[in-house]
Amino acid sequence: MHIRGDHAELVVGGRLDVRSAADARTVLHSAVDDGVGDLILDLSELDSWDATGLGVIMGAHRRAGRCGRRLVLRDVPPQMQRLLVATRLHRILAIEGGIGVESLPRV
Repeated sequence: MHIRGDHAELVVGGRLDVRSAADARTVLHSAVDDGVGDLILDLSELDSWDATGLGVIMGAHRRAGRCGRRLVLRDVPPQMQRLLVATRLHRILAIEGGIGVESLPRV
C-alpha cells in the first residue's frame, strides 16, 4: 500500500487491508488534522480493500466530520463500488460523481 499527497488530496494505491491499516490510518488522520476543506481520496490506484481497510476509510470519514471537513472519494474502482453499495456505505460517504448503482454488474 502506498499513499502520497498532502492534507488536501491523497492518492491511495496497492492493497488497503489488515496489514496496511495502521499505516494508512496514521497518514489519513494526519491529513485530516492538518488541513481544511474537503480531503480528496483518489482511489484510482487502489487494487483492493478488505473490511479493515474499509474501516480505516470510515474512521477517517468520522474524524473529518468532527474536524468540520468532508472526506470525498474519487475514482473508486468498480469492484470497490460494488462493496460500497452492498454495505450501503455509498449512502454515507461522499463519492465524487456518485455511484451509478444501476450500471454495476450484479454479483
